[in-house]
Amino acid sequence: MQNNKVKIIKTEILSDNWYTLKKVTYEKTKNDGSVEIQSREAYDRGNGATILLYNKNTNTVILTKQFRLPTFINGNSTGMLIEACAGLLDDDNPEDCIRRETEEETGYQISRVEKVFESYMSPGSVTEILHFFIAEYSKEMKIADGGGLEEEGEDIEVLELSFGEVLQMIDNGEIKDAKTIMLLQYLRVKNIL
Repeated sequence: MQNNKVKIIKTEILSDNWYTLKKVTYEKTKNDGSVEIQSREAYDRGNGATILLYNKNTNTVILTKQFRLPTFINGNSTGMLIEACAGLLDDDNPEDCIRRETEEETGYQISRVEKVFESYMSPGSVTEILHFFIAEYSKEMKIADGGGLEEEGEDIEVLELSFGEVLQMIDNGEIKDAKTIMLLQYLRVKNIL
């Protein structure tokens, strides 16, 4: 889909350390027909996938807990964040990515995943599209401890929590991660748990 109202004039790489931070200068035709030049920064970290594992028999979900620096520098005193399993696509399609990430982070080997939607998570500054999945799990699918990959600096705690407990954790502010809240609310709205 082409936008004839926007023409990119210049793109500068401000940082290419962990991911890519670009400064983009563009010409934009406004609704009134006037033209203005704007400049914005966009952080490109690639696209990702996230999943919420749930068990109808036990009325539980699997979440992870790990240190997230941006939350720490923005007021989260421990930096620890409870969230749904997630990862960057790298060169995988979303389904293969989320199967791999699920096994690495949670230790569960799943085969059937259901894509429920996709979303831009912070469209004012980040290019990422996140693919959202859900999948049923059982104890028999647990093949490893999980915890993430040491070579990627991951130190992830795996949590199995009741659905009622995680909904309460949203209400009391223990769960503040947007993707996790979206997936938990999806289960709630669709009466899956």
